Amino acid sequence: MPVETHPPPYMTLNTGAKVSMVGLGCYSPDDPKQIIDGIRAATKDGYTHFDTASFYENEEVVGEGLRQSGVPREKLFVTTKLYNFDHHNVEEAFDKSFAKLNVEYIDMYLMHWPQATKPGHHFIADDTIDFVQTWKAMEKLFETRPGKIKGIGVSNFSIKTLTELLKHAKIVPAMNEIETHPYNQDPELLEFCREKGIVVSAYTPLGQAGSPILKDQDIISIANEIGDDVTPAKVVLSWNVQRGVIILPKSSNPVRVKQNAELITLSEDHMQRINNISKDPARRQRFALTYDNKTQTVFGWTFEQLGWEKPAHMSTLE
Repeated sequence: MPVETHPPPYMTLNTGAKVSMVGLGCYSPDDPKQIIDGIRAATKDGYTHFDTASFYENEEVVGEGLRQSGVPREKLFVTTKLYNFDHHNVEEAFDKSFAKLNVEYIDMYLMHWPQATKPGHHFIADDTIDFVQTWKAMEKLFETRPGKIKGIGVSNFSIKTLTELLKHAKIVPAMNEIETHPYNQDPELLEFCREKGIVVSAYTPLGQAGSPILKDQDIISIANEIGDDVTPAKVVLSWNVQRGVIILPKSSNPVRVKQNAELITLSEDHMQRINNISKDPARRQRFALTYDNKTQTVFGWTFEQLGWEKPAHMSTLE
């Protein structure tokens, strides 16, 4: 007998906006334009939440796909991001993204990383500006771009960087988009964000392609216990949503796009068994960041500057 699934619930942001807890991540590094297939499939399957960034180099494609979908604009929630090169030029960068997307307004504009980097140099930090100054410039967007921007937030922020930001912020970020999955659970950060009214969203919620998460014996065991038609991916995605995290899985495969939005309800025992994975140091790792072994930094910042615990395993740039 097939296991009962349910559509994604919605969360309410501190702006009052409602957003689906399953969105389509639109990062497609090998071929930025390929995500159009995922957008077409997603809009047919009822997706309303789409996440892109200037760094993804496909804002035009995302906008085109959404305009062609026939989904009323007021039902869509579109996120894009300010890249590290543009911390000195927030308004100009926003205007470029706004024009490329061409979807009437931006629902959520995120600071992609807390650190600025020198234009053209992804891994050299620009210390002439800090994220508090950048945030103040983002706050001004509400004054200078009325009707074009509905909310602002951050991405890749830790408790350390959020604490510093909140000392100076007039507007509390509506969202913090981070890498969080069973191998990088960040429960303290999730609780901190809940207390501050910041919704957490998860990029690469399944890890990168070929991630060991979907081969994890605990995850596989739970999937098998629930039912023959339940995949490890469905278990992992449902776990994150059930703990209050928006998920942004990326796929251009119509079958996977549909499956990613069909959630199941996990038992307390199953939730706890996944939570317990975090107690195993060998399985704690980050997949989505780019770590430069030569400088021992992520986009020019050390783990200490980012406010992150350095995991035993990381994606690396050789």
